[in-house]
Formats: sequence, structure tokens, C-alpha cells
Amino acid sequence: MAFTYFFRDMHVLELAVRHLVPYASGRSRVRIWDAGCAMGPEPYSLAILLAESMGRFGFRNVSIIASDIDEGDGFDKIIAEGVYPEEPLSRIPENIFKKYFQPNGHPGFFRIDDNIKKAVSFRRHDLLSLEPVGDDFSLIVCKNVLLHFQPAERVEVIRMFHRSLAPGGFFATEQTQKMPDEAARLFEQVVPDGQLHRKSGGGA
Repeated sequence: MAFTYFFRDMHVLELAVRHLVPYASGRSRVRIWDAGCAMGPEPYSLAILLAESMGRFGFRNVSIIASDIDEGDGFDKIIAEGVYPEEPLSRIPENIFKKYFQPNGHPGFFRIDDNIKKAVSFRRHDLLSLEPVGDDFSLIVCKNVLLHFQPAERVEVIRMFHRSLAPGGFFATEQTQKMPDEAARLFEQVVPDGQLHRKSGGGA
């Protein structure tokens, strides 16, 4: 699987963090599922945004499960170790990069901060199994995956996400992925300029 960039397509992630932080205030655990994580840049980017917004004390309650169907040999090693080459890190603002990355001892490779790495766990998972990786999630992020599914499959996966969210939890997807009509009653769109949705009480 090809590398994606850290801090890529940040609009929806920034919206999600902005709304998640007050929602999560006072919660003993903040569970997040990033579905379709590729080699890890997106969930790690999300973790960095949360660490910056919540501070060390609040961030210690964050747990991100990052999943992907990828079966490549490098999947476990790269994302579990949190070591990345320079190119996918190039879009990170310099002050954030210096704060959360250190040289790994090999030219051109950098290791992510241990506190960020500890907040993220990875597993292989097929969304079309319709079996969630957990429940009671405060936020589910699924970007650049749903567009590859057939319309009926997309609806069933979104229904699974709805069942897996805590009451009032958030679902974020890519800007081009509109909520299917069949799932619209399950969520309310939070902002007019981004695909960030809050779980409603509608049954799945």
C-alpha cells in the first residue's frame, strides 16, 4: 500500500476535533475508530490534533483504533513502530513536526512521539464484514473508503457505524461523500461546510 501524507485533507479532521473536545470533556474514556487508516498517517494526525487541543491530561483518556483491510507485509511493522520516511511528513507544520517527531537513527526516517503512538492501536479489518471493531465510540472517521463500495454496501457500513457510536457521537467522512438518503435519519449534519455528522436517535 502506498504511503499517504500526514496532515492531508485536514478540514474534516479539524472540524471533528473542534466538536469532539467539548463533547468528550469529563468522559473517563474517549474511544475513536479510524476506519481505512492505510499506513497510519491519518490516525496519527488525528491524535496529534487531539493532543494539541486537549493537553496532556485530557489526551491520556483518548484511545484510537485504526483499522484497514490491507494485507501487505509492511502494514504491522510501519504503523506499529511509528517510523516514517521524510516525504509523507512534509506537510506537517514545522513547530508540530519538531514537537512530535525525532530522527530514528536512519537518514531520512523519523519516529513519532511515544505518547501519540501509545494512544493508537492498529488491526486488520474488513468493513464489509459489518462487524465493528468495538462500540461506544465518541468519533468514527472513515475517509476515502466508502466511495469504493457499492451504494447498498455503503448504506450498510454507515448503519454499522451508527450502531457503534455512543449517544451523540460523531461520524466524519470525506468532503465528496454525501450521506445516503437511506441513512440520513440516523445522523444530523453538524456544519454546512463539512461532512461531520452527529448520531441521532433514529434506529439503524
